[in-house]
Order: sequence, then structure tokens, then C-alpha cells
Amino acid sequence: MYTGTAIFDLLLPSDSRSLKAKRSYVRPILAALRRFEVSAAEVGALDLHGRAELGVAVVAAEPGHVGEVLDACERLVAARPEIELLSVRRRLHGADD
Repeated sequence: MYTGTAIFDLLLPSDSRSLKAKRSYVRPILAALRRFEVSAAEVGALDLHGRAELGVAVVAAEPGHVGEVLDACERLVAARPEIELLSVRRRLHGADD
């Protein structure tokens, strides 16, 4: 069994000056990520209006599958025209870790 995580650091549009506006950008991205059957949530920069950190976790039998799913998640987030993907941090854990 292998688990993989990714944390996406996002820059939101300048019109997201309230937490309600921020949620209007974050919520659809999280819903789209969950279609990959991953666990996804806002995990950081909770009080910052123009930034967001989204976390994704996946469990699979093979490390290659974990990488494929995280790649697909990263492509989905990077393709969103309304946000800018600043960085991605990934980790892979195996049964021996």
C-alpha cells in the first residue's frame, strides 16, 4: 500500500478580498479534485484572502498509480484560468515508511 499527498499553493484573483469570495474559488476546485476519488481539503492560508493551500491525499496499491492520480490533480489545478498555481509539494509513503 502506498499513500501520496500533494499540497497546492494558489494565488487567487484580486477580487477575492473576502473569505466568502475566496470560498467561491476554492469550493469548485475541491469538488473537481474529488472526482479523482481523492481526499481534498483547504489545509492552509485559511485567513489570507488572496491565497489558498489545498491538500490532496490518495491511497493505492502501486506507487505508479499514486503518481498518475497526483499528476492528474496537478494538471486540473494548473488548468484553472482564474487562479495561479504557485507551487506543489508532493510526498510518497510506502508500507516500509
